[in-house]
Amino acid sequence: MDVLRVFGMALVVLQHWSMPLLSFDEGRIVTGNALATGNAWAITWISQVMPLVFFAGGAAGAISRRSAARRGDTPAAWLAGRVRRLAWPVLPLAAVWVPLPHLLTALGMPAQPVETASRLAGQLLWFLVIYLVAVAATTPMLRLNAVYGWRVPAVLAAAAVAVDVLRFAGGLEVAGLPNTVLVWLAVYQLGFLYADGRLTRPWAMALGGYGTAAVLVAFGPYPASMIGMPGAVSNMAPPTVALLAVGVGQIGLALALRRWIVSFARWPGVSRALGWASERMMTLYLWHMSALFVIVSVVVVGLGISTPAPGTSAWLSGWPHWLLLLALAMWPLLRGFGRFESPPAGRPFTGGAVRAATATVLVGAGLLTFTVTGFVPGVAPLVGAGALVAGLALTGSLARTARPSTIG
Repeated sequence: MDVLRVFGMALVVLQHWSMPLLSFDEGRIVTGNALATGNAWAITWISQVMPLVFFAGGAAGAISRRSAARRGDTPAAWLAGRVRRLAWPVLPLAAVWVPLPHLLTALGMPAQPVETASRLAGQLLWFLVIYLVAVAATTPMLRLNAVYGWRVPAVLAAAAVAVDVLRFAGGLEVAGLPNTVLVWLAVYQLGFLYADGRLTRPWAMALGGYGTAAVLVAFGPYPASMIGMPGAVSNMAPPTVALLAVGVGQIGLALALRRWIVSFARWPGVSRALGWASERMMTLYLWHMSALFVIVSVVVVGLGISTPAPGTSAWLSGWPHWLLLLALAMWPLLRGFGRFESPPAGRPFTGGAVRAATATVLVGAGLLTFTVTGFVPGVAPLVGAGALVAGLALTGSLARTARPSTIG
């Protein structure tokens, strides 16, 4: 699970850093997607790793909740601790990005690139919103898992199919919004089954998942790419059954290769790298787009250098240099904000279920506000920051001496 989490987050960052096609003209930055060209969509069947991240989170959540129950922690205390750990690293992001657009425009940066960056910096938080829903649902979903097992993700998948039928038959994109919860909860629930040792036919999952996705794309209304493309229907926002099928295929493939993955992870150098990365995953996720904005502001906006056409020799030869620049920009962000990866230890949470639920709703409202509006100047980022701080204040803290997994 540690390998899957680190691998998933690394691929998310690599994809976000590699796919933008950028140019700057007359005060406006123009964006495109390198994966929209040719047959590059096939890459997304592996590189769209959010299903693996939610699957790993489900397994970690099941293990963590059961361990807390053995220690005598109440469900409310466990939830408060998970909400606090999930939201704490967002505080410095909000502290920097709420005033930053005002400062950049005051310093003479063109308004459109600043607004674009401000919006994208908040959109990343969609993952935390949905993950927060999954964390809040962990205790009741574990009870359902204990009684119904495989039938729980099967019912969620069937509901997702019904939602897709309404979405595509009626031509209403908004009808697909329930799948934002249904699809990701189905994958999260598969993590419970893994924690129980009940995923015993990985190759069947891999072939069945990828095979189903291929049929849905070939004969259904689903696009081939598993990430959103400009001007096209998206398998990602909201997620579709095709993405769920790819997720099942990815999980099956990962489990089929589990023995080799675990063996590789035990190599001393790899083990140290995994330990280092696992303690900085949330910081990397939250700030990697900020590193991108720094380099774009210098290279694309400042120097006027546009991204070469994808797949050309210029693009291929420039890609490693581009990644190196981004890594250099990311390093001080990791050093500066990595200290916020986990909240400080404190007194155990003593509130009840109502207080923990209120904290969860407030934190979720703050994260959702940032997701929808970004950090574009206005009232919304201030409201989102206020809700986030209020929710965190209600969580208290759980006294811990060790640093647990970031998304567990």
